[in-house]
Amino acid sequence: MGRLNDLFDQQGQSPWLDNLKRGWITSGELERWVERGVRGITSNPTIFQKAIESTDDYDPQFREATTAGDDVEAAYWELVTRDIRDALRILAPVHEQSNGVDGYVSVEVAPSLAHDTDGTIAAARHLHSLIDEPNLYVKIPGTAEGIPAIRQVLSEGHSVNVTLLFSLQRYDEVIEAYLSGLEAYDGDLSKVSSVASFFVSRVDTEVDRRLEAIGTEAALALRGKVAVANAQVAYQHFLEHFSGPRWDALVARGAKVQRPLWASTSTKNPDYPDTLYIDSLIGPNTVNTVPDATLADFEDHGTVARTVDADPDAARKVLADLAEVGVDIDDVTATLEAEGVASFSKSFDDLISALEAKAERFGT
Repeated sequence: MGRLNDLFDQQGQSPWLDNLKRGWITSGELERWVERGVRGITSNPTIFQKAIESTDDYDPQFREATTAGDDVEAAYWELVTRDIRDALRILAPVHEQSNGVDGYVSVEVAPSLAHDTDGTIAAARHLHSLIDEPNLYVKIPGTAEGIPAIRQVLSEGHSVNVTLLFSLQRYDEVIEAYLSGLEAYDGDLSKVSSVASFFVSRVDTEVDRRLEAIGTEAALALRGKVAVANAQVAYQHFLEHFSGPRWDALVARGAKVQRPLWASTSTKNPDYPDTLYIDSLIGPNTVNTVPDATLADFEDHGTVARTVDADPDAARKVLADLAEVGVDIDDVTATLEAEGVASFSKSFDDLISALEAKAERFGT
């Protein structure tokens, strides 16, 4: 059946595709990915920027929307929601067959809302109302302002993909928001789902830069190790929080675990193995959302084996050694969160500017 199916069947990890574009939907390519073992789809502002700017597939709908009087940003959301609806339809059988474990498609609130709690709540409600499908995830950034929004949206019975997570402390806050949100919801908990998206490769990119600046033998020995260790320790936090009386009470009401989702798992450094951030983070009740090129690499030569909790003590030691050589992981993760918000905001703003120029060319 192939390595993607083996990930789920043998190890309990769900491979998702971190990309979406209209040409894949209309050509049947997205359906073929699902046949190969993809069990979910994630999107973000950068993905849609590349999809919309790189082809003319969206031009007829965009022209129609702006001709009808929609402003450019409203037209953008029409483009996005059509792709999301079509992807939801393609993934619906996976959602049904898995009893709501997989088959999700994620759409993100506007990145300008990353530090706006009330605005995020309103946007998430709107997206869930606009795209009223059981396998929709609305992505909410795990910023300080996002945490209360995540709790509120979950307490209303809406499913959430918590995105842009880097730090273990913030991850603990996200888990608490999930648990307390479920406790506050008086409906059927089996219909509520969530993943916590822990970004991986960007950690090595930032940490390696700092290690190379330090330049000692001990510092250089840690290159390429911290991102995996950070995620592996996060998995230990997951195991600890989703056990015990409090969790058992929610399970009795039908609750599902909030699975850790490994994101940003393409390898940025060509000196590292191209499947490093898949091979090293395999384990039950996890998701790995992967760009198509890296998924193809894993299909070709990845290793299917449980690794995410193979040696938790070694992972903790890597983080301890990092502090010993003088790298502050809290500062690293704060920097990455700020850069992530800024990057998505720039992608969104650049795309809107490009669409405005296109509307002018269309004469609308």
